[in-house]
Amino acid sequence: MTSIITGDIVNSKKSDPKKWLQALKSILNSFGTTPLNWDIYRGDSFQLEIKPDQALHACILIKATIKQFDSIDVRLAIGIGDKTYNSPNITESNGSAFVNSGECFENLKKTTLAIKSPFEPLNTTINIMLELAQLTINNWSSTSAILVKTTLENPNLNQNQIANILNKTQGNISQGLKRAGYDEISKLLQYYTSQIQSLC
Repeated sequence: MTSIITGDIVNSKKSDPKKWLQALKSILNSFGTTPLNWDIYRGDSFQLEIKPDQALHACILIKATIKQFDSIDVRLAIGIGDKTYNSPNITESNGSAFVNSGECFENLKKTTLAIKSPFEPLNTTINIMLELAQLTINNWSSTSAILVKTTLENPNLNQNQIANILNKTQGNISQGLKRAGYDEISKLLQYYTSQIQSLC
């Protein structure tokens, strides 16, 4: 089983791609190589193949990466399933993971992050949790987004070390993570990972 994340930048025309494109490429690069594992197409759309239990972590990290830039956001759909055709270019590969990701993406209306897998009870539970999480995530300021991104990328560092990286005090970091709902998002990620590992 694999998972495919399909995404696109919301309001991409309102922001200079020079600002966000490099940041997006850099984060996608941390998960694999292009065009085998990820690719950007049509200027502001992309696909990424990743292990199912890492997919939500990747999505939150991509969200934080994009939301550090004013006036843009990113829509993300996780599709879990099989890969039946393997092409050197991810956008030409195929299988139920791609179909689920595409269908999930087409159905993103008011929400900007959802999942579609072969496991219906999981879809229902996780999608409700994601909708609730987005009440916080969608309101991240660029400061919150940078803080969440740095913390997710450095899971072994404590708040003092994060503070050093961002040139802030430990108190700033603590308050900022509270505002960003970081503890709750961590619990969501742990729950998601444990569910996926028990199913896949």
